[in-house]
Amino acid sequence: MKSRAYAKAGVDIDLGNRVKATLPELLARARRPGVLGKIGGFGGLFALDKRRYRQPVLVSSMDGVGTKLKIAFAMNRHDTVGQDLVNHCVNDIVVLGAEPLFFLDYLGTGKLEAGVFEEIIKGFAKACAENRC
Repeated sequence: MKSRAYAKAGVDIDLGNRVKATLPELLARARRPGVLGKIGGFGGLFALDKRRYRQPVLVSSMDGVGTKLKIAFAMNRHDTVGQDLVNHCVNDIVVLGAEPLFFLDYLGTGKLEAGVFEEIIKGFAKACAENRC
């Protein structure tokens, strides 16, 4: 009953599950020490090694890609959107003198397109690996 209601509203639960199943492989290169738990939860866990810091203060940032999405869709290139978003957040953290430890994403879409989603996630992974977050 529930899945029929979702389907009637245009939500493809099976597609969502298939796309989520690709996340561990796509994001494996970005994993760093301290990250706990599995991909796909409703929050991120990070074990801070307090021996590395004298007076640890956690700094977080969130951002959006804005109108760059129009260019990404016009060029049919979406990996740079993921990279750009991570780099915006990393820069906002670094200018405060902090180390980016991890990245939490939010990906909102009117319609899930597996190929677009995969490219954005690849961009997240590339930038997170480069920034060790």
